[in-house]
Amino acid sequence: MTSKLNKKRLSLAVLAFVTSFGAAAQMAPEPIDFLFPIKPGERNYLSGTMGEIRSNHFHGGLDIKTDQREGLQVYAAADGYISRVKQSTYGYGNIIFVTHPNGLVTTYAHLSAFGQPLTDYILKQQYEKKSFELELFPEKGMFPVKRGEVIGLSGNTGGSGGPHLHFEIRDGNDRLYNPLKYKFQEVIDTTPPEIFTLGITPLRIQSRVNNEFRRAEYRTTQKGNTYTITDTVYANGLLGLELQTIDKLDGAANKNGTQEVTLLVNGKQVYNHYIDQVPFELSRQVSQHINYNIYKREGRTFQKAYVDNGNDLPLYNATNGRQGRINVHPDSTYRVQLVARDSYNNASTLSFVVKGEQPTFTKTLAKSVKKTSLDYELIGNILKIMATDTSSTPQNIELLKGGKSLVLVPSYMKNSQSVGLFDLRAGLPDSVRFCGVTVPFHFEKLVPAGQEMAFANSYLKVLFDKRSLYDTLYLQTKLEDNVFTVGDFFTPLLQPIKVTIKPDMTAVKDKSKAAVYFLGTGRGRGFMGGTWGEDNTITFSTKNMGKFKVLEDTKAPTIRLLSKSREQISFRIGDDLSGLNSYNAYINGEWLLMKYEHKKATIWSEKLNKDLPLSGEVVLKVKDNAGNEATYTTTI
Repeated sequence: MTSKLNKKRLSLAVLAFVTSFGAAAQMAPEPIDFLFPIKPGERNYLSGTMGEIRSNHFHGGLDIKTDQREGLQVYAAADGYISRVKQSTYGYGNIIFVTHPNGLVTTYAHLSAFGQPLTDYILKQQYEKKSFELELFPEKGMFPVKRGEVIGLSGNTGGSGGPHLHFEIRDGNDRLYNPLKYKFQEVIDTTPPEIFTLGITPLRIQSRVNNEFRRAEYRTTQKGNTYTITDTVYANGLLGLELQTIDKLDGAANKNGTQEVTLLVNGKQVYNHYIDQVPFELSRQVSQHINYNIYKREGRTFQKAYVDNGNDLPLYNATNGRQGRINVHPDSTYRVQLVARDSYNNASTLSFVVKGEQPTFTKTLAKSVKKTSLDYELIGNILKIMATDTSSTPQNIELLKGGKSLVLVPSYMKNSQSVGLFDLRAGLPDSVRFCGVTVPFHFEKLVPAGQEMAFANSYLKVLFDKRSLYDTLYLQTKLEDNVFTVGDFFTPLLQPIKVTIKPDMTAVKDKSKAAVYFLGTGRGRGFMGGTWGEDNTITFSTKNMGKFKVLEDTKAPTIRLLSKSREQISFRIGDDLSGLNSYNAYINGEWLLMKYEHKKATIWSEKLNKDLPLSGEVVLKVKDNAGNEATYTTTI
């Protein structure tokens, strides 16, 4: 029998072992038998799974279908207590957090209603705080729950795109766990992931894919759960592989995320990621987990099979010393396998061959070329210049900087397009010239990641935080027609940057109504706000680079009465530019709670005293982000 002294020594040893790994190395919570929160014991279907790629985060749990309707009973997955509750117009909408004895937390989001007595507690707090949106942290003993207890009704609140329950499992540090690893019997999945496309990106200036410096894509051929690409890949240098893959569950057509990707080269595993235990505060780093450029431009998701610079997510196991990148040598053959696996261990494998080939100068011509053209793109640190001319002879390219020129000899010529490559770490050229055509670059500064750095020119200032960038940024800016371009919309930011711009004040009539707007890639206008300085500059923070413009919003929000009775009054409200900021209703001078559903642009009243009818003068005041206010008065 182990003595008490030995037990104490063992405990201290375990504590020292855990402490040596730092905060990331924590004991796994004790196992718990979770109840499925919707129709437990019955067959259920999912519309979303853990790890799916969303616009700026990993999907953190399960989206459980609710028969395309609201109002299904939502059950507590295990004993515990309600530790947090939130009502929000966007995001999770109405959400409950239940803390369990082993430290895990389950969340239940997009609810249409809370259970009692929580509903009365929230309503009272809303009237005390005079706000529909609120976040509460009840004391541990206030709202205990038992496994299988109904805690709310499913709904479609917040950012939900249709009726469903969003269900998560977290630990005390807000790390998101994959709920499907608990193997709920209500969900059946025998279907392996599908693999659509392989992406290969050259990562150094000497890298090539089929003798070209470009990102190449290969569509797959399927036979069962085995995939191939028909062509051998000829390559050279350091390459990054990407995989476009989805997963489906039995009985549902939804395209869900694939949790795990493994890369093997010549039978040896060199990389693996499994999307589980994602720290909530790092979820935004999904932008570096995927090919962000392709996602933003085309809406297609490619998961990288290597750990890119600036990616701190604890999801990876890379063993080849290059974080999963492949280094291809001439006259060598590499048999590559990419394995996509879901939470139920269903797997599909893509197999192909890469043959090392020394880069050589090649030339092909195209009869369709009618005039000279010049274009460029950035791939990592490399400036790739594409110069097309009617000549059958490759033409040199000139890089210009401060009146000096550097002759760039083309690396190859394809379809009458001469391709020149230049490593921007050697310097930032002003422009490029080819056969009489000149194109400016607008390069301003090399901004390294991991450093606080400021840049300023005659029309703007940019402040980068230490955590703003994933990787080196070759900052480009431009001012044209009072539109300020800062960087590239297709390059992700980890943390916001602070920007100060100096607009043409002849176009601004009222600074109190003027603010910065993000122009994006379409016709939409995103309100950014900003603070005006005494020198007629305006400063704002942004999580995205791209195009910005100062616009004025002088129109008040719109209000339309939808219905009124002694039980309830409802309105449709909206704003055409800056967006809604606040709304407040009063009956006979007393504040009246109005609930808001942004997808329908409607607000409706909820009385604190259900027995007291609405009677008297109702005044609704709605304000937008520019400070314009509309007032509507009626009598019940």
